[in-house]
Amino acid sequence: MDLVAVLQISLAQLIGPSAIFYAMLAIGLNIHFGYAGLLNFGQIGFALLGGYGVGIVAGQWGGSLWVGGILGVAAAGALALLLGLPTLRLRADYLAIVTIAAAEILRLLTRSTSADELTNSTKGLYGYAAPFFEMNPFENGKQYSLLGLKFQGGDLWAMVVGWSVVALLCLLVWLLVRSPWGRVLKAVREDEDAARALGKNAYVFKLQALVLGGCIGGVAGVFNAIQTQSISPDFYSTAQTFFAYGALILGGAATVFGPVVGAMLFWFIVTASDVLLRQLTTGDDPLFDMTNQQIGAVRFVILGLAIALLMVFRPQGILGNKREVQLDAK
Repeated sequence: MDLVAVLQISLAQLIGPSAIFYAMLAIGLNIHFGYAGLLNFGQIGFALLGGYGVGIVAGQWGGSLWVGGILGVAAAGALALLLGLPTLRLRADYLAIVTIAAAEILRLLTRSTSADELTNSTKGLYGYAAPFFEMNPFENGKQYSLLGLKFQGGDLWAMVVGWSVVALLCLLVWLLVRSPWGRVLKAVREDEDAARALGKNAYVFKLQALVLGGCIGGVAGVFNAIQTQSISPDFYSTAQTFFAYGALILGGAATVFGPVVGAMLFWFIVTASDVLLRQLTTGDDPLFDMTNQQIGAVRFVILGLAIALLMVFRPQGILGNKREVQLDAK
């Protein structure tokens, strides 16, 4: 067993583009779930709109990559507004049902043959991100070593930009939650009736939080679409939202850096489990007899066990405060 190789590959994923994407998704969910107490089970739907905004404008229409990104984020905010207007006056489970349904409807629409001219259906969109990589100060295709970890030039450039955006999003969250708006939002989360009694319009604050978190989800979709230079509708499945929730739970909800730490740890555990299992099932004397599909499933079982143990011994997450995750979900 080559533990050095396991550590190197896992650490590369710890700071790699996948961790950045899920950190952005989790930051948006943190606004919804951590600070506003909203149960959004369709965060990946907002990312889908962000990604397809880039792909359609730049790939299908030949427009600007940056205009596509702006339109994608705006579309994500509009979807959040559309979903929030009829549901946020109702119980929390209505929002959960509507968001997960909306995300799945969007995925099915984008893969439908009727949308082939716009989304290229199941074949997806690709090869539209040249303007981003033309700005790359690193040589595309060349391998670079960073603290002993190896990255392609394109991935390294995406990581520099991605982590910069994550830092800006964390700064935005830090400023917002310490503002009067953020204090009211937490008051609504903890006791909505008491917030109303003090003259605060809980519905408006929850709607604002839903739109803001949805836009951040759209930013995540824009980043993923540009970094991978491809969009496939089947990637935007419901499971991706729950991966982001897993990252948020690991790091700690209602904290500024919890979603980021959780996303990094999430991919470290998944990658380390995957590499270890592959080493144990290959070679001259394999310890286990498992197929690639079984390894792919077992690594998430291991992640689930890690989250379950964390919930037993530290339910607030690594950086969380137990008092901050007590919701008034009505």
